[in-house]
Amino acid sequence: MTVVFWKELADHFGSKRFILFLFLILIVAGASVYLAEQAMGENPDQAGAFAFLNLFTQSSGGMPSFLGFLAFFGPLIGVLIGFDSVNGEFARGTVSRVLAQPIYRHAWINGKFLAGLGALGLALAGIMLIIFGLGLYGLGFPPQGAELSRIATFFVIGVIYLGFWLALGILFSVVFRQPASSALAAIGVWLFFTLFLYMLAGLIADQVAPVQLNSPAQAWIHHKQIHDLVLRFSPATLFEEATSAILIPSYRGLGIAALLSQEQLPTNPLPLGQSLLIVWPQLVGLIALTSICFAISYVILMRREIRST
Repeated sequence: MTVVFWKELADHFGSKRFILFLFLILIVAGASVYLAEQAMGENPDQAGAFAFLNLFTQSSGGMPSFLGFLAFFGPLIGVLIGFDSVNGEFARGTVSRVLAQPIYRHAWINGKFLAGLGALGLALAGIMLIIFGLGLYGLGFPPQGAELSRIATFFVIGVIYLGFWLALGILFSVVFRQPASSALAAIGVWLFFTLFLYMLAGLIADQVAPVQLNSPAQAWIHHKQIHDLVLRFSPATLFEEATSAILIPSYRGLGIAALLSQEQLPTNPLPLGQSLLIVWPQLVGLIALTSICFAISYVILMRREIRST
């Protein structure tokens, strides 16, 4: 498995499409961080004691925050790595030659997944280090220890989130024979979870729990619960909820708690452990989705007949 891991990792970083897409994401992420610094410079009172965390969550004008940008476009990197990882080998006729070596199937697919996860982790770490550099240059002071621990936790959650899309890409690469088909299927799932599900959640909530402007508070609460329940079928929603609680220390809760005003909830920062307690269901959900996708890919590949060519 070690040989497969290093070989696949080298292929990922030598891939022109991976480098190009990563470069585009780096440019947009750098622009969003720069605009966040400008916004904090114009309103220094809003930066608070966790200025470095605001670099990841602050949006300015029409530019989304780095968090929102990663939640929306990050899946494309995972899909880009995984969509042809298996069927591409079948199309080139290299599978039988690889498995003719002393390499077992489980070591082959495990090495591919771990190499993809390693490439995603190194890419995300590089982008976050550049954000650190921009933050040090723009803010003029280093982050606190509490900020570093939260940013490290955000990094781990980000790798898990990108790992889900990698596992999904590998799943479609195992199911479909043609790389084009697996790419279209993966992009279709991405569009459904990041765009269409948000519209569908509103429609379902309006049908199940319709509300009017003069509806009682209980009706609005039920409507919000239905809306959030539908959205939580999306990995992007799970990621945004989990990372929002980590990067915003004063975050007190999700769903109904998020609707309350600052006067109704205390705003003093929570310890990292308490923030993790708020979003542990979201974290477990992301890990479970990633594990399920990879497990299905694993089982299908183990049972597939591979003939020598």
